[in-house]
Amino acid sequence: MASKKEIFADGIGQIHYAGNMVRFDFVTLQPAEDGKTPVAEPNVRIIMPPQGFLTAFNSMQQLIDKLIDAKVLKKNDKAQK
Repeated sequence: MASKKEIFADGIGQIHYAGNMVRFDFVTLQPAEDGKTPVAEPNVRIIMPPQGFLTAFNSMQQLIDKLIDAKVLKKNDKAQK
């Protein structure tokens, strides 16, 4: 099997649309001074065409549904309204 590169991110700092592409700016949390909230610093950017974004979104939604069914996640009814 060919080697694969793994990238860790604590979350997405920003998603934006520019130059006909969807851009995800992933962040990692970096330690701050003692007792202070960690600082989110940009880590990597993923750029994809809108159709790729839609395909990725649909895949994520399917996984979310499975995680809810498995009770790993709890559905937030307030976010639905």
